[in-house]
Amino acid sequence: MGPNNMKLSRILGALCLALISLSAAAATGPTITISVDATSAPRKIFHATLKIPATAGDLTLYYPKWIPGEHAPDGPVIDLAGLFFKANGTTLKWRRDLLDGYTIHVEVPSGVTEVNADLDFLSPTSFEGGFTAGSSATEKLAVISWNQVLLYPKGWKSDDINFTASLKLPDGWKFGTPLPVTGQNGNELHFATVSLTTLVDSPVISGEFLKVVPLAQDPLTEMDIAADSAAALEAPPAVWDQYKSLVDQAQKLFGAHHYRDYHFLYTLSDHVAHFGLEHHESDDSRVDERALVDDSDRKLSASLLPHEYVHSWNGKFRRPADLATPDYQQPMQDDLLWVYEGLTNYLGYVLTGRSGLLTTEQERDDLALTAAQLDHLPGRQWRNLQDTADAAPELYFSPQGWYSWRRGTDFYSEDTLNWLWVDVIIRQQSKGKKSIDDFCHLFHGAPSTAPMVKTYTFDDVVNTLNQVVAYDWRGFWTERLTNHGPGAPLGGIEGSGWKLTYTDTPSEMLAAQAGQYHFLPAAFALGLNLRDDGAVADTIEGELAAKAGIAPGMKIIAVNGRKFSPDILRDAIKSAKNSKEPIELLVENTDYYRTFKLDYHEGEKYPHLVRDDNKPDLLTEILKAK
Repeated sequence: MGPNNMKLSRILGALCLALISLSAAAATGPTITISVDATSAPRKIFHATLKIPATAGDLTLYYPKWIPGEHAPDGPVIDLAGLFFKANGTTLKWRRDLLDGYTIHVEVPSGVTEVNADLDFLSPTSFEGGFTAGSSATEKLAVISWNQVLLYPKGWKSDDINFTASLKLPDGWKFGTPLPVTGQNGNELHFATVSLTTLVDSPVISGEFLKVVPLAQDPLTEMDIAADSAAALEAPPAVWDQYKSLVDQAQKLFGAHHYRDYHFLYTLSDHVAHFGLEHHESDDSRVDERALVDDSDRKLSASLLPHEYVHSWNGKFRRPADLATPDYQQPMQDDLLWVYEGLTNYLGYVLTGRSGLLTTEQERDDLALTAAQLDHLPGRQWRNLQDTADAAPELYFSPQGWYSWRRGTDFYSEDTLNWLWVDVIIRQQSKGKKSIDDFCHLFHGAPSTAPMVKTYTFDDVVNTLNQVVAYDWRGFWTERLTNHGPGAPLGGIEGSGWKLTYTDTPSEMLAAQAGQYHFLPAAFALGLNLRDDGAVADTIEGELAAKAGIAPGMKIIAVNGRKFSPDILRDAIKSAKNSKEPIELLVENTDYYRTFKLDYHEGEKYPHLVRDDNKPDLLTEILKAK
């Protein structure tokens, strides 16, 4: 829906929803009014006023702590400021809970039926913090996540508390949101009364430069894109066709949908935190300003929207039972993220290829890079894949240094390989008659519904896979989740007719990543993850550089006696192939300098997939548009 040419039918629909919600509220929890003033968004501060029904005594309020999709207790309470409570013209006393900083206790005197709360949210001014705790506003745009600007009372499920919200934007700014709009008065928007669950699940994207791109009509699907410049919105026409194809291919993959309409909320800026966060009827995805108009940037961000779109089915509709908590205070358990995020990552990979956002060759290059990185991951010796999910609340915010030994949120990348393996097994066992598409139809498909949650367990996943094709799926997943290698799970790649190999030429996707993220891909040769200024981001434990004594935090100053540059190091690696002399690296470490000699003579190494002609090419078939 275009923000400024809202159809009468949408307004009437929203009004009907509001009446239904108000009727339901009478039998459930309280209705809270929230008014958010975002006119100071360029200053990165948002003001909110709430009217909260109350009675005398201790009013216990929560600031949202566990935000769906963030998989950690990371609600940005540290950026809550200017907190005041009033009732009947009197300022009320309050105190934070000593055992939980997200809980506020307000002393409500007798005779009070409503408490007014005023608060400010201080949007971070740099890239510190992740997801909705990250920077969200610039001079020209802002993303409003409702969990940043509200409190809610203890004792109710988020489904049972209702919110009537309004939002005031800077003059001239446009907007996009899945939240039903009941009216607009200048720069002030009024929304239908909805549950707290729906409100938190419905962010608003806004900005001076905002473009609406229709993708489908039934159900209504569109891109609402805000950018820091008008030029950033002028993507080649073929790009819009690829996103239209994404919607079409997703509908064919799942065979049904579970939203009334869907909004890709896409933020193009170099000055906001970059991530993707799923919602039932939208996603909050943020990338570089030129991600639509620059060819290299477009390749690197191509899989983001397919991934977040898949989450509408896998994560929002079908959700692990331990993640379906009644409010935002109760801890979530992340043990099934290998399905929630891992399967989503694989299906996003598949849809990226089927929609044409990446070519089949680019998709193979991307898969080769994933496989190679996991194949050089010594941390699997002590931490299995299951533990990367169990420890997700900590791993999401772990530093890059020592990644190879610590491991990170590998349930994304490793389960891309594992679910490819599942897809290949299904195709092999059924002699090509069935695939992962059949699993998606059974697990996520018909009938189409409005937003709802249908929970699952490990047993449900295994049982549904067995409905598609009989196999020891319990044994397969138990092994995949608990094994310690060695090496990456390459069964899916090899079973699909391809092999991981290395050459002296970087692939197109690797070269694009290196240029965009300013790093030198020397990990597969020297065991070094280097920034292009020589800073050591990580070393791979057990491999050449780590054995020599190089570690994260150090910096390469010179190579073979010459000042470091990416080209100088690459030339040295090439030359060493035809020499018996070691590569000498002058390295700085906390104000000291030391020379390390790396006895390496195998030349440059970059991952690729090559065909195994002894097996059918299932990977190309998997990525083929339906």
